[in-house]
Amino acid sequence: MPPPEAEAPANTAATAPENSVAERTADAGPATAAEAEVTEVTGRDAAPRPGPGPQGELSPEEVREHLRRRAIFLRELAEARELRRRVTPHRSRRARIHAALRRRTFRIN
Repeated sequence: MPPPEAEAPANTAATAPENSVAERTADAGPATAAEAEVTEVTGRDAAPRPGPGPQGELSPEEVREHLRRRAIFLRELAEARELRRRVTPHRSRRARIHAALRRRTFRIN
């Protein structure tokens, strides 16, 4: 029986250390759309993605309306938090007591 080293491997690309993954994929080209859009951080030059960004298609009026609705939402959210804090003071008191108990639990004398 011949030694295992004498047998030729069936897939030389997978076993040869000189054929790196980068060399094999660079020759074959991008296999998927995700590989086609490689950023400059990875070292390969990629064409910029066609089309505008997420707000590129919006008109200035739509952007203003979006910002106005967002401001209203954030204002109402802050108001609701403040109201909850005022209406349920027992929660904040309980939270203070529990925090103090947690601090005392692990105190080293």
